[in-house]
Amino acid sequence: MYTLHPWHGAHYGNKAPQTVNAVIEIPQGAKTKYEVDKTTGLLKLDRIIYSSFHYPVNYGFIPQTLGLDSDPLDILVMCSESIQPLCLVEATVIGNMQMIDNGEIDDKIIAVATKDPGINFYTDVDQLPKHFMAVLRNFFEQYKVLENKKVVIDEFQHKEAAFAIIENAMALYKTKFPK
Repeated sequence: MYTLHPWHGAHYGNKAPQTVNAVIEIPQGAKTKYEVDKTTGLLKLDRIIYSSFHYPVNYGFIPQTLGLDSDPLDILVMCSESIQPLCLVEATVIGNMQMIDNGEIDDKIIAVATKDPGINFYTDVDQLPKHFMAVLRNFFEQYKVLENKKVVIDEFQHKEAAFAIIENAMALYKTKFPK
């Protein structure tokens, strides 16, 4: 029997870095922090968020990438619906949220679900509602406070910066996991 590992078996897509495949781990609205187990590829419960917060956006990663935090590159996929964990979603990249998590760079690519007409008209982070951006910043700055962990959002970056981060993460993955 063959099991596909979501990180290594799925592909980032033929239109990367502008449009990528995203593997969703955490659906929008969840308080549960799921992540794909690096060894088995199974979805595991990492923790329940300690605070009253819930994820304001679908959260996942781009397959066959490696971020500077030694994990697959994170991606936040905006969609008018909550997306089920382990769903592969075509996502149009519109920016990056530069995050520092316990002193470590932990970029969060911002994208929209390509096939969602309720959201796919956004093409850059500057077009997103200011309140949504404030909610996103607040969530990521605050959701680990009760765990005594510090997260800082440095800045929101345009899609060109996100493209470079994705390309670097694809190259880093190929260095770490040569075929």
